[in-house]
Amino acid sequence: MRRFPVLIAIMLLAGCAAPMASRQAAAPVTVGIIAFNDFHGNIEPPRATVTTPDGKGGTTEVKAGGAAWFASAIDNLRAKYQNHAVVSAGDLVSGSPIASSLFLDEPTVGAMNRIGLDFNAVGNHEFDRGREELLRLQSGGCEKHTLRDPCQVEPFAGADFAFLSASTFTEDGTTLFPASVIRRFGEGSRQVAVGFIGLTLRETATLVSGEGTKGLTFGDEAEAINGAAAGLRSDGADAVVVLIHQGGSPSASPDPNGCEGFDGAIMPILSRLDSGVDVVVSGHTHAAYVCQARDLGMYSPMLLTSAGFYGRLVTDITLSVDPDTNRVVALQASNVIVDHSTFSERADVAAYVQLYSGAVEGQKMRVVGKLSAGSERPRGGMGGPLGNLIADSQLAATRGAGARIALTNPFGIRDALLPASDGTVTFGQIYAVQPFYNTLITKTLTGKELKQVLEQGLDAEGPEQLLAPSSGFSYRFDRMQPEGERITRIILDGQPIDPDASYRVTTNSFLAGGRDGYTIFALGRDAVTGGSDLDALEDWIGGTSIRTLPQEQRVSETLP
Repeated sequence: MRRFPVLIAIMLLAGCAAPMASRQAAAPVTVGIIAFNDFHGNIEPPRATVTTPDGKGGTTEVKAGGAAWFASAIDNLRAKYQNHAVVSAGDLVSGSPIASSLFLDEPTVGAMNRIGLDFNAVGNHEFDRGREELLRLQSGGCEKHTLRDPCQVEPFAGADFAFLSASTFTEDGTTLFPASVIRRFGEGSRQVAVGFIGLTLRETATLVSGEGTKGLTFGDEAEAINGAAAGLRSDGADAVVVLIHQGGSPSASPDPNGCEGFDGAIMPILSRLDSGVDVVVSGHTHAAYVCQARDLGMYSPMLLTSAGFYGRLVTDITLSVDPDTNRVVALQASNVIVDHSTFSERADVAAYVQLYSGAVEGQKMRVVGKLSAGSERPRGGMGGPLGNLIADSQLAATRGAGARIALTNPFGIRDALLPASDGTVTFGQIYAVQPFYNTLITKTLTGKELKQVLEQGLDAEGPEQLLAPSSGFSYRFDRMQPEGERITRIILDGQPIDPDASYRVTTNSFLAGGRDGYTIFALGRDAVTGGSDLDALEDWIGGTSIRTLPQEQRVSETLP
């Protein structure tokens, strides 16, 4: 049976002995759980802002994130609680910007050591570089497991925080990392125990290369949680907090604390949980939400949270436990924006990040390959040859996820790509072209939805932007037609798109989340998250002796 409070008003008579002692005995122990997810190595402030209600019926964009500001926000929340823990629900590393990814995310681990992270559930991206490299992040050392060299800037001591993995099993059936841990808070008779369970999603093996997960199996999430929770309760845990790298999304809303219309892959997991779980900190979908069980149509009280992505938000969870009855008596949470106008940089973390930001400068001149010709930055909302090149690279990088089409946004192409006289292209050049380091996401869309996506580039909601398509895909538009009917022809591999058929389509995470007015992308199903758009472009240019710049016109206009 769920052990949650029934609020009872107790009248204390004036003549009762020791009324203060009675009140003290009834006081619960409060524990602050400071949570986040999908940090993805964003030790420098991400370019993406946070959209939030402005209190006037509209929205405003807030600059947020970066490890130094993130540290201050967490310090501020810690100060609220005598008892506290800082936790992450996975994808702490990989899919990271240049200042962390070039150094195998050692700087992210170092920053989190300084910030004071306690526990991190393994996400799917933790496995991108393979098991041995992930174990190195935990234990430290400079043994090389990837093409990139470890310890380029300084010796690496590993994580001071613990990785948790209740559903990730090695060849002998044991978990790769501990499944759970108990931490005790309070003193003497007023002490309570909180259990933490960490795990990734069951589909991890389908989201990571075979080498990244070789020899590992990923079990059923609900079974792993129920088993671990029962063990924690029998070991004396008064409350159980789950850190799971799986999630969902509310309906479109700028409110980071919203839950209306919530749905997603985590729902079937939650519906199968036993009554021993109090809080679920989730991730993976990059959505921000705070949901009570009643918001999800569930009877048993439980709190579900997610703090978006890239360290732009952090969740403040208040967990109150009665040590006399060993029951949770109150739960509440809210997402806090790591707003640069609210929080200042913490000096030690800022200096540490600068150490790696400065070290990146030496990487910019590294040659990634050769290109047959150069291309100016696209103008007028069309991608041109450079858009073609980027879309081709993204299609090649995600064919393993079933992609048949890739679409990229011309407005996201931020510089020209002009190789040297011998065709040489440097890493610094391609980074200037795609500085956002978005991840690639492949989703299923119907032909009808695909047309709607393209139509959104020509509607009245924002500047005109014609998405740049990959090789084999083309479309024609007519500005003279009514809005919603301006895409007049769509061809894939020589055949018209079937409105009722399903197609696997890749785009960057910015567009996949419905940004730039492309809300239909957010409706896509069966999402698979890949590597970064920058890595895809580097691999594509360097994949042959000299890459031909695709000059064909894939987007054409019907003129009067």
